[in-house]
Amino acid sequence: MAVEDPAAEHGLKLTIEDYPYAEDGLLIWSAIKQWVTDYVNYYYPDASHVKEDSEIQEWWTEVRTKGHADKKDEPWWPVLNTQEDLIHVLTTIIWVGSGHHAAVNFGQYHYAGYFPNRPTIARTNMPVEDSNDEELAKFWTKPEITLLHCYPSQIQATIVMAILDVLSTHAPDEEYLGRDPEASWAQNPVIYAAFERFSGKLKEIEGIIDGRNANPELKNRCGAGIVPYQLLKPYSEAGVTGMGVPNSISI
Repeated sequence: MAVEDPAAEHGLKLTIEDYPYAEDGLLIWSAIKQWVTDYVNYYYPDASHVKEDSEIQEWWTEVRTKGHADKKDEPWWPVLNTQEDLIHVLTTIIWVGSGHHAAVNFGQYHYAGYFPNRPTIARTNMPVEDSNDEELAKFWTKPEITLLHCYPSQIQATIVMAILDVLSTHAPDEEYLGRDPEASWAQNPVIYAAFERFSGKLKEIEGIIDGRNANPELKNRCGAGIVPYQLLKPYSEAGVTGMGVPNSISI
C-alpha cells in the first residue's frame, strides 16, 4: 500500500492515491510519533539510558515472550537499544490501540447495521445457472423471495445489529487521544508543552479531514452517494457517530 520515500510527506508514498484510511491514518501516526519522540527524548536523553533501564527492558521482554508467546523466537522483533527503537515500538503500540482500532471498529454499525449491505450469514445456497435447477426457476420468477430466504432471519439480523450498535458506540466518558493529560504530565512543564502540541495537532487534523471530505477531487470520500470518511477524526460526541479515536481499546 505504501513504499518508503524520504522525499514524501511522512516518509511514505502511497501506491493507491485517494485512499482515505491511509491518508488520514498517516496524519494520526505522525502526530503520535512526534508526541512519543518528545516524551522519550526527555526521559532518555542518551541511548545508553534505554539499554540500561531494567524496567523497560523487562517490559519489552514480557511483551515478546508472554504477550506473543507463539512468536517469541521470531527474528524480526526489534531490540530496545536506542531512543529510536523505543519510539518506534511505543508509536506502533499506541497506533494499534487507538487509530487503527478506531478505523476498523467504530464504523461497523454504519457499514453493517443495514444487514443487506453486509449479511452475516447465508441460510441457503444461491441458485446455480443450471436449466434443471428448480431454485433457479424460482429465482427468475421472484428473485426477492430467493434473496430473503438466503439473508439472515429477522432474529439473526436483529441480534447482529444490536451487537454492532454496542461495538460502535462511544461512552459518555470516553477518553480520546490527546484530549486530557495525565496528572504527572501537567506537573512537568516540558512534557505538558509537548502534550499541548500533540493535542493541538489532533485538532488541526480534524480540520484537514473535514477539508478532504469536502474536496470533490477526492472521489472516494466526496461526491454523490459517497459517505465522507470520518473514522479517524480524533474526537466525537457520545453514541454511534462513526468518528472519534479513543486512547485505547476498551474490550
